[in-house]
Amino acid sequence: MMDALLLWDQELFLWLNGLGLEPFDAFWMTITDKRYTIGFYAILTAFMGKWLGWKNTLWMLLAIALLITFTDQVTNLFKDGFKRLRPCHEAELTDIMRRVKPGCGGYYGYFSGHASNSFAMATFFVVLFARQFKLLRLLFVIAAMVAYSRIYIGVHYPLDVISGSLFGILGGWLFAKLYLRFIPNPI
Repeated sequence: MMDALLLWDQELFLWLNGLGLEPFDAFWMTITDKRYTIGFYAILTAFMGKWLGWKNTLWMLLAIALLITFTDQVTNLFKDGFKRLRPCHEAELTDIMRRVKPGCGGYYGYFSGHASNSFAMATFFVVLFARQFKLLRLLFVIAAMVAYSRIYIGVHYPLDVISGSLFGILGGWLFAKLYLRFIPNPI
């Protein structure tokens, strides 16, 4: 059963990765670049900070720092525990896949840290602010684009991305609920 699932995952990866076209490579490399995602969320946090006030913004920054630390550390535990090679490290795939990113990243890829962090941040902001700012739900589109970019550039399988996304949603929801519970009048 597990072998069939991993084979399906590999075939789906090759199909999705193979859909890429060179004119779009730079776009997807930009989407996957953490600097742009961090910058985007820094701007969003600053905007929310003007609305929340400085004290609650400091608490929100602490919650975000703890959230990202949590998702990063659990992601690393999974990568070290499962030891599933990234597709770009699989000798049998290197000649048949599109490898857009020059480097491959770490040796193991289950599950995707980019996907978990992107969905954690999206969920955190949506749980906290979507009632007041309905457009924030579009953060899930951005998170999905970041997650897909990992397949596009050739560094993660679809199950890496799906698992990371689901874990990120859980982490973002948990930290948003903790924020709402422990911060007096947060919103």
